[in-house]
Amino acid sequence: MRVGVGGSAGAVFYADKYHPIQAGSIDGTDVAPHDNAVLRALLCSTAGLYDPFGDPKAAGDPYCTVFVGHLSRLTDDETVRKAMGRYGKVKSMRLVRDIVTGASHGYAFVEYETDKEMRRAYEDAHHSIIDGSEVIVDYYRQQLMPGWIPRRLGM
Repeated sequence: MRVGVGGSAGAVFYADKYHPIQAGSIDGTDVAPHDNAVLRALLCSTAGLYDPFGDPKAAGDPYCTVFVGHLSRLTDDETVRKAMGRYGKVKSMRLVRDIVTGASHGYAFVEYETDKEMRRAYEDAHHSIIDGSEVIVDYYRQQLMPGWIPRRLGM
């Protein structure tokens, strides 16, 4: 575990390995699940019920891919592609949708041509506004962080 910015009150907590309980912690010191979804994700993780490399929809280079969350449910594919295209050439993009209704789940994965473009999007697009919603942009953790498990498995 690492704490950034010298342990100050405004410091950001970073982990070397994913742990469901600490992922929900502001400073990484939590030892008990703060809600039932985190507990279920922890149980799923320890039981080995999730394989991050087994997702057939997970394609592309994880080192050139960012996660874009908190999108408006009304935002369409072209809007995400255009907004994220400001940071580099978008190689592929997937707005995640419900398999039954086709409605947006409010997040997307954007793959860039190079890791330099991905880093630019990570740094510059975080907290930007797309269709009136302030989005979060993060690294694609699925195949990069040991032990990572999607929170949706705990919901």
